[in-house]
Amino acid sequence: MTHARVLIVAGSDSGGGAGIQADIKAVTALRGYAMTAITALTAQNTLGVQDVFPVPPAFIAEQMRSVLGDIGADCVKTGMLHDAPVIETVAEMLELMAPTVPLVVDPVMVAQSGDRLLRTAAVEALRTRLVPRASLVTPNIPEAEVLLERRIHDEADQIAAAEALLALGCGAVLVKGGHAAGETITDVLATPAGTECLRQPRIATECTHGTGCTLASAIAAGIARGMELAGATERARCYLQRALATATPLGGGHGPVNHIHTVSEFDGKSA
Repeated sequence: MTHARVLIVAGSDSGGGAGIQADIKAVTALRGYAMTAITALTAQNTLGVQDVFPVPPAFIAEQMRSVLGDIGADCVKTGMLHDAPVIETVAEMLELMAPTVPLVVDPVMVAQSGDRLLRTAAVEALRTRLVPRASLVTPNIPEAEVLLERRIHDEADQIAAAEALLALGCGAVLVKGGHAAGETITDVLATPAGTECLRQPRIATECTHGTGCTLASAIAAGIARGMELAGATERARCYLQRALATATPLGGGHGPVNHIHTVSEFDGKSA
């Protein structure tokens, strides 16, 4: 078994359901080694985000330099990068210290509660500085709409959006369909080899806080292990589906998924 080192560059969620906390739990549950460069602190719970304390870009760079210069990484995953200077800093550090390491970009823009986590002026920096560098970009439908500046009304639009984002230069795109209506969730995976619709039944639960962070980090853990993208994505989607199905409600709003439910079940697959 390799170390499957995953460096997570993202914000902290004090409630533990999303952000760095969810990332660490997902990577660890799938037998990876999680490291972090924290971009912001949030006062956050299941009801929403009460406050955000940004970390200065120079210190974000120092965290990345410290980890990459000593431990290294087999995959890097980004989450909440709240403004353009942070995005520029992260891009520069990746170019300097991890130019060949696979990158999973989760373009976090809005929390489950509706609180905005990415400044509008930073969207262009995300689109031009990180998306083309990424091995995989994992927007949900609203995030894909912002990145492309157009609406997504149905599955055909979702497919077209995935292919349009792929044309920006990244290795692959997974446009997640959880925000669409219906009893079936369709995620669209676009790669240079083609586009595939991945379907699964919707789990009836209010415990949906941190699903995007969790899925992207679970995929990153598979990539770090050396899995092909299709296999890493399939395993991550299965992991998240069971995490939703077995979640226990916490708090008064959107509770977290059950991150640790499959530690033993996935031992063989993650080795």
